[in-house]
Amino acid sequence: MMHPHPFFLTRRQCLLAGAGLSLLRAGPAAAATLPMPASLPDALAAALKKGSPLVVMVSLVGCPFCTIARDHYLAPMQGQSGLSIVQIDMRNRDMVKDFNGASQSQDQLIRSWGIKVAPTVLFFGRGGVEVAERLVGGYIPDFYGAYLDDRLRTARAAVTS
Repeated sequence: MMHPHPFFLTRRQCLLAGAGLSLLRAGPAAAATLPMPASLPDALAAALKKGSPLVVMVSLVGCPFCTIARDHYLAPMQGQSGLSIVQIDMRNRDMVKDFNGASQSQDQLIRSWGIKVAPTVLFFGRGGVEVAERLVGGYIPDFYGAYLDDRLRTARAAVTS
């Protein structure tokens, strides 16, 4: 149907335009964040006190898979269940106390753990011992949640036994 005036908009076009403008005003969603620990032994003690393993996400600034793992899986879990999750970044020179009490940069700590892929999620129990298999990479979005849940079950069982 042709309208005589070239600037005539249908009701549907007006609604779609209004929806687009409201999205522009809202801006992009805020990225989720996870705390960066100053002391892994302190973070572990707090987790164990709650009967939970300490979950450590190793990330890399600008890594899209890290963003998905953090924003869509880990941060929501932390918010909903109170799971103890911290983040350590590759190439970060900020100091952190490791499980042996030594201070080293986050980057050095990651190298000492032999991690070369971001994201990598680790699960720690008593004594700073890994209590579940590492979840390496984030390129498996269809199964990531299931793999994460499976490792968390294993880690929780190890911490509560």
